[in-house]
Amino acid sequence: MASALVVLVLVPLGLAPSATADDIQSKLWHLEAMGADELWDVSTGEGIKVAVVDTGVSETPSLKGRVHPGTDVAGMPGGSTDDYDGHGTTMAELIVGSGRGGGIKGLAPGAEVVSFRTGLGGKFEKKGSRSAEAIRAAADSDARIISMSFGSDFAYPDEKAAVKYAASKGKLMFAAVGNDGEKKDFIGYPAAFPSVTGVSAADESGKVARFSERGDYVDLAAPGRDLPQWCDEAFRSYCDGEGGTSVATAIASASAALIWSKHPNWTANQVLRVLIDTAGRDWPKDDPSVYLGYGLVRPAPNLLEGKGDPGPADVDPLTNEKTPGAGAGPGNEASPSASAPASSQPPKGATGGGAAAAASSAKSSERDGQLWLILGSIAAAAVIGASAFAVMRARRRA
Repeated sequence: MASALVVLVLVPLGLAPSATADDIQSKLWHLEAMGADELWDVSTGEGIKVAVVDTGVSETPSLKGRVHPGTDVAGMPGGSTDDYDGHGTTMAELIVGSGRGGGIKGLAPGAEVVSFRTGLGGKFEKKGSRSAEAIRAAADSDARIISMSFGSDFAYPDEKAAVKYAASKGKLMFAAVGNDGEKKDFIGYPAAFPSVTGVSAADESGKVARFSERGDYVDLAAPGRDLPQWCDEAFRSYCDGEGGTSVATAIASASAALIWSKHPNWTANQVLRVLIDTAGRDWPKDDPSVYLGYGLVRPAPNLLEGKGDPGPADVDPLTNEKTPGAGAGPGNEASPSASAPASSQPPKGATGGGAAAAASSAKSSERDGQLWLILGSIAAAAVIGASAFAVMRARRRA
């Protein structure tokens, strides 16, 4: 049935071709807001590979030399580096794009992507089996981060098992929470699975996108509105569109790549814990928001100021559970500080995602007045320790 289909979570509303290459660069507002030029002086994501589980990633001028073929499970002609939609390539450019040829420049231009092509958006999808197969393949690859800009309101058992397998392999997973916040506001998977970081979207003015899903499975927020995207699989032009939590997921994945590149001996748990510690919020960390989770991703406090406690290498900061094997193996170092106990953050879904989402949906009229992220340029502020992003209170029990 339609509600159980895995769908792309990029809102394709109001698409219009962007005119020139200069237009594309000027529309990448999130780079200035996040202080990308200063971040790149410290880290570009070099040495980190991000698995993009999507519609495939084609090598555009902006992605030249940054794309590795992974596994293709789409069940259609072509391979993992043949994007049949344009969506996966957009996500890859937002992560590692160089900007060549007037294309999108990514937040982590020194990182690389590995493409795992699956059937999404109702195209070539065989329930959850193909996405599960792609996630397992990504887990077996040398990519450290798995970026999943898709979702479904059905918890496929094989997809859940694949996510669990990826977590056991020490992968850091991000997934879009979904774009039906103004409609049915379903609980989205794989974002709602344990050990997957669910990402919601914010716009340039700082307001959380009205379409962004809400619930206990929202863990972090990232810029996700009014950014250019490839119009289609022909790659003739970029389009303007409303955006989506897909975009936010890609930017969150790129943020993690920047931090992991700076701290290559950390585990996925430690990178995520630092993202949580340094996220923009003004509410207690142990009381996350159903809209913003632990807050807006900000790599700057760690990269420029050394903030964020990595904590224990083998404890998942979302579930507060041990992750056997995550801290083992060469290259993983013990945390220099573990001052924040794992129990300081609630396990993911501890308060009942479905009930919380339903309650917050009933109070949707309150959301518009509460959920503003005040974006400020980090270019000068971050160096002196000021916050890159401040957020108004949006409590999980609001």
